[in-house]
Amino acid sequence: MFWNAKNGTVAIDNTEMNYVSFGHGNKALIILPGLSDGLITVKGKALLLARPYKIFFEKYTIYIFSRRKNLPEEFSIKEMADDQAKAMRKLGIKRASVMGVSQGGMIAQYLAVDHAEMVEKLVLAVSAPRANEIIQSSVTKWIEFANQGNHKQLMIDVIEKNYSSKYLAKYKKFYPIIGIVGKPSNYRRFLINANAILQFDILHDLKNVTGPTLIIGGEEDKVVGIQASYEMNEQIAGSKLYVYAGLGHAAFQEAKDFNQRIFDFLEATQ
Repeated sequence: MFWNAKNGTVAIDNTEMNYVSFGHGNKALIILPGLSDGLITVKGKALLLARPYKIFFEKYTIYIFSRRKNLPEEFSIKEMADDQAKAMRKLGIKRASVMGVSQGGMIAQYLAVDHAEMVEKLVLAVSAPRANEIIQSSVTKWIEFANQGNHKQLMIDVIEKNYSSKYLAKYKKFYPIIGIVGKPSNYRRFLINANAILQFDILHDLKNVTGPTLIIGGEEDKVVGIQASYEMNEQIAGSKLYVYAGLGHAAFQEAKDFNQRIFDFLEATQ
């Protein structure tokens, strides 16, 4: 298939990271997902995840990574970025463009600061440079639901904080089955990722990001807040900022031009 979709694992330290890849271009694009990776990893989902990225296939090989298996109880965003650098080196990816979404954007920020030589261009989508009050409120509530094993309320709260009112209308019909479908056997991985977010703060190190950077925010973001995008833009010299009016944290799913916008940024000459 021309998508060249593959499922893979890469060994790091004494564990592994799952990833999927697709496309056949000479350039590498790394995509780092958000907190949802704590509930459902990318394992075995290459074909499922490939379709939205078709415009990249000719020029890019795309890799979407999950966090490592068997996460330690306390594992920081900085350590997740170090894992990402190790995985890239193991796969022979010396330099790549990197797009991080939400928590993935937090990891991408540390990757760009601590492993700058590996990041050609940086895209930070609906992310933040620190765990601000909006993030603290959202994530703390999700941790409470997870500790209670209340999957239905966890997913409803996530959905209602992520999507615009127009999109929500599509999801509400699924509310009766949300507590049954997709519930993990335990929430350990989710809780480790969530607690890492609560400890995150890279704001004052962002001045060390020197590569071309695009920041994308949602004006109505109820998870990280739109001010987070402005903070990153202020701290990263020369960065570009685009804000989707009327959209929230799920702007990367709702905005029809999202991937085209990313592609245009990656292909633009600086």
